[in-house]
Amino acid sequence: MTPQDRAQRAAKTMMANDRASRALGMQLTTIAPGEATMTMQVTGDMLNGHGICHGGYIFTLADSAFAFACNSYNRLTVAQQNQITYITPGKPGETLTATARETALAGRSGVYDVEVTGDDGRTVATFRGLSRTIKGQHFPEDGASA
Repeated sequence: MTPQDRAQRAAKTMMANDRASRALGMQLTTIAPGEATMTMQVTGDMLNGHGICHGGYIFTLADSAFAFACNSYNRLTVAQQNQITYITPGKPGETLTATARETALAGRSGVYDVEVTGDDGRTVATFRGLSRTIKGQHFPEDGASA
């Protein structure tokens, strides 16, 4: 199995079980080892009292992209710590895109940076996720570490 095949199969398994991302209409548009891109349309139910996308939804999109990126090796991996910085507001009706990229991976610990952008390409938020691999796999695989 190639690393790309592994990433795609792990993502398919995760998405089938990820009720939260699916309920928010998130779409996984790109997956590769250590990378993932997800989109989400800002609906009326996601707006805060200022009429812009609530930060919690932006965080959730970034966190989901982070999760798919760090689980792309078919090793169960969870968030250890996350931080987000909001730059510009998410606008009603626009599609936000979260692009996650691995910046470091050593042993069971990883670092992933996620950029959330708006329809016009502006940066909406930057997110850094620290991951920790735990025991287990998304699907059985001979020779893969559990």
